[in-house]
Amino acid sequence: MNKNVIIIGGGIIGLSTAYYLLEEGHQVTIIDKSNFSSGASYVNAGYITPSHFIPLAAPGMINKGIKWMFNPTSPFYIKPRLNADFLKWTWAFKKSATASKVEKAIPVIKAINILSRDLYEAIKASNAFNFHYERKGLLMCYQSDKVGEAEWKIGKRGIEEGLGVKNLTKKEVDVLEPNANLNIKGAIYFDSDAHMTPTDFMPEMVKYLKTKGVIFYANEDVKDIEVTNGTVSKIITNKQELKADEVVLAAGSWSPLLTKKLGLQIPIQAGKGYRINVNRETGITIPAILCEAKVAVTPMQGFTRFAGTMEIAGINHNINPIRVQTIANAAKNYYTNLNISEVEKEAADCGLRPCSPDGLPYIGKSSKCTNLTIATGHAMMGWSLGPATGKLVSEIISEKKTTLDLSPFNPDRKF
Repeated sequence: MNKNVIIIGGGIIGLSTAYYLLEEGHQVTIIDKSNFSSGASYVNAGYITPSHFIPLAAPGMINKGIKWMFNPTSPFYIKPRLNADFLKWTWAFKKSATASKVEKAIPVIKAINILSRDLYEAIKASNAFNFHYERKGLLMCYQSDKVGEAEWKIGKRGIEEGLGVKNLTKKEVDVLEPNANLNIKGAIYFDSDAHMTPTDFMPEMVKYLKTKGVIFYANEDVKDIEVTNGTVSKIITNKQELKADEVVLAAGSWSPLLTKKLGLQIPIQAGKGYRINVNRETGITIPAILCEAKVAVTPMQGFTRFAGTMEIAGINHNINPIRVQTIANAAKNYYTNLNISEVEKEAADCGLRPCSPDGLPYIGKSSKCTNLTIATGHAMMGWSLGPATGKLVSEIISEKKTTLDLSPFNPDRKF
């Protein structure tokens, strides 16, 4: 049965969901508070990452977070505050950061990443698009033996999961990246990963969806959601009232503000990430993570992007120049002769990534609302998991058997 579906949120998750709902023959409307040209989906590292199968909530992260709390240049920063939602999330994060829970999460995260990578490749092969997509793998570059050993331990776990992983010497990395002038001891190379240019893909997808009849409402803020007998009956924006058979909540870091209106408690904290674009030749051709600095480097269409930090400090888009400088310093430290200019630093931008406490997204229906499907909480893997999430949501709404088991992503799960 074809349905009228409203998607709240026009980022990569919302657009991907619209794409697959269209394939199922549904009528789709997307509402977004922006003009479909900004947000985390436009400033991320553009990675499709089966290699990133370890959730953020891993053993030792709480201790690291406390230690880094007093360091303004740290890659992971949690701003302490007396806020009930923040305190609940922190407690749930602590309970999730155990070895046994991480072990359970690894195959789940790997499977949804691989599904998403395959779906990106299918979209590319459809010939309806012309976006930048390359599968060149990912280099986990390290400067110290201690970090190299830790990364190789993860690499060996990846091999157990069926991924192609190699432990490369500096000389072997230089063969792959002869013009990058890397200042490293070596790198763990994952051949499973791919990368894209988000600012290339997003406008193209918006244009495609419009040609297929998707209705877009830009610069509209959802003010309220009315529920009648456990069903969303009306969506009220700052401009109009809308009705639909099904509603998809893909509003990223803003999702909890809306679920609260429905009496749903879905723990999410906004994790701010920064990016600097370098619009000149860098000699970098393969995506890399600068391990000690936790900075992601992506050769995109016409420029190289340096992205990093996870700053959990509430919903705000304030640019902290210290964080920007830290990313620039990492680039200079790992790539000899690469200096990011003041102009490039001044043009830095940021985006808010919706972080669940256990590192798994929320995908599915809550028992409290029959026609609401939740699709958020993807943290640093939002770009990577866009198509997989959209596909799963379309299967839920179309009442089909889902490609993956959804129980690990249940929005009602307890922590």
